[in-house]
Amino acid sequence: MDFSRRRFLEGAAIGSLAPAVSAAATDGKGTLPTRVLGRTGVNVSILAFGGGSRFMAYTEDQAVEAVNHAIDLGINYIDTAAQYGVGQGERRIGKVMKTRRKEVFLATKVDQRQGDKAMPVIEACLKRLQTDHLDLLHIHMLTTAQDLAAIEAKDGVLNTLLKMRDQKVTRFIGITCHHDPTILKTALERHDFDCTQMALNAALVGMKPLGGHMAINEKMKPSFQSIALPVANKKNLGVIAMKVLAADGLTGQATTEQLLTYSLSLPVATAVVGMSNLKMIEENTHIASNFKPMPADEMESLSAKLSARNKMALDLYFQHHSDYYPAV
Repeated sequence: MDFSRRRFLEGAAIGSLAPAVSAAATDGKGTLPTRVLGRTGVNVSILAFGGGSRFMAYTEDQAVEAVNHAIDLGINYIDTAAQYGVGQGERRIGKVMKTRRKEVFLATKVDQRQGDKAMPVIEACLKRLQTDHLDLLHIHMLTTAQDLAAIEAKDGVLNTLLKMRDQKVTRFIGITCHHDPTILKTALERHDFDCTQMALNAALVGMKPLGGHMAINEKMKPSFQSIALPVANKKNLGVIAMKVLAADGLTGQATTEQLLTYSLSLPVATAVVGMSNLKMIEENTHIASNFKPMPADEMESLSAKLSARNKMALDLYFQHHSDYYPAV
């Protein structure tokens, strides 16, 4: 096996190396495979409900119906952020949490970098979500080395989150990133996070054909799969995949089933997917319910095709992409 192909296989942890799954039923409702969210020890559904831009496309009543439907189908991981809809996303989810909080693993995110500014935001998150505690609180959208320095400063938000975890305001803490895998790698190596959420899809690997084999294109920006994911796995962090569909940038080039299966064949616990209607929730739940790890050769082939067409453009897009969605 050539060196470049070995690097891909090590980064992918594919096939039999994908995390073990088990089926979980909730009171005769939906059934979805679950995985352990790293060192948290919590079993979460391999499909997570995304509360970003697609969720903000719902009307108020539709949003509440969508969250209830997702839970009924077996999704027990709900992802949101203080910035989604300027709090509107959390408020919508809170309407469901008021009666179904015990059924889900609830994660939200804050983007403040100073601890004193983060505190009132966290308090507002709890109020909107109608809960007295979070399961996971992320530092939202790590970008540059300067950004990391602000986060980890003495008066930075990381120390605040560590205190929130000690005080049981949140069970676990994490950090998200789709900007730069090298910076995320540094953050994960340095600090005591429980979880991390990163951009992981078949088009971000940077593969190219080489002498009948697949090789990593060294001219492209390193991928989260090859740089940050191994660090997270080594530390047994709970890994959440995001940007699985590349913000719809891969629509028409591969099926949703191929893209979701690829990301779930990596050593991750769950994949967050935005779903803008009930049919999409049902279709993605069906894919997750029937998940089988993608064989190594299929992963390589899909990654080579999609990376060659898209990786450089997607790297640029995600470098400037913001996860902040206005209210509708």
